[in-house]
Amino acid sequence: MAKISKKRKVANAKVDSEALYALKDAMALIKEVNTTKFDASIDVHVRLGVDPRKADQAIRGTVTLPNGTGKTKRVLVFCTPDKEQEAKDAGADFVGMDELITKIQGGWLDFDVCVAMPQVMAKVGRVARVLGPRGLMPNPKTGTVTMNISQAVSEVKGGKIAFRVDKYGIIHSSIGRVSFDAEKLTENANELLSTLVKMKPSTAKGIYMKSVTVASTMSPGVKVDPKSIR
Repeated sequence: MAKISKKRKVANAKVDSEALYALKDAMALIKEVNTTKFDASIDVHVRLGVDPRKADQAIRGTVTLPNGTGKTKRVLVFCTPDKEQEAKDAGADFVGMDELITKIQGGWLDFDVCVAMPQVMAKVGRVARVLGPRGLMPNPKTGTVTMNISQAVSEVKGGKIAFRVDKYGIIHSSIGRVSFDAEKLTENANELLSTLVKMKPSTAKGIYMKSVTVASTMSPGVKVDPKSIR
């Protein structure tokens, strides 16, 4: 077994593993028990009462966090030459078509989000096997397959994030950094969680939001009371 550091032991002692904390209290606590020296990501893990194998329960979508993520996303745009300048003006980091596909086929993946025009998706399909498993494949449901390239890029740069339920019925999403104050973290988390509540499928049976846990990169998890979500 790996040895637990003194800092982690102190952090663990501050968190009641059986308690359900109000969302705002959980965010304040997660800042207090963070043991990293760097500006760690704070993530929310939501276990939903859905069956992801059923198409209508495979929850996925986007949400714009009111206070951003604290990380500047690197955006790649697949587009025709006439749209390249529009993409660059909106803040895209990489713009083009065939040369980008060749780089990706060669193992290059130095970006966080892909945006594409509908008419180039057939070409983008050549790297679907690479992008898909990493959650990078452009998709109309997340607003990343669109003719309005500049809007899509601006939204991603401004704090828009995509989420999708995994095969275990869990959604994992970063909602900020340790350097954010507790109120901003609470606002971001609430935006994500309230969006998920609104997306409850009519066919989902039993408890929908089974558990909500927040944790920083190297902190103990703090359980959130779903009733504290506005």
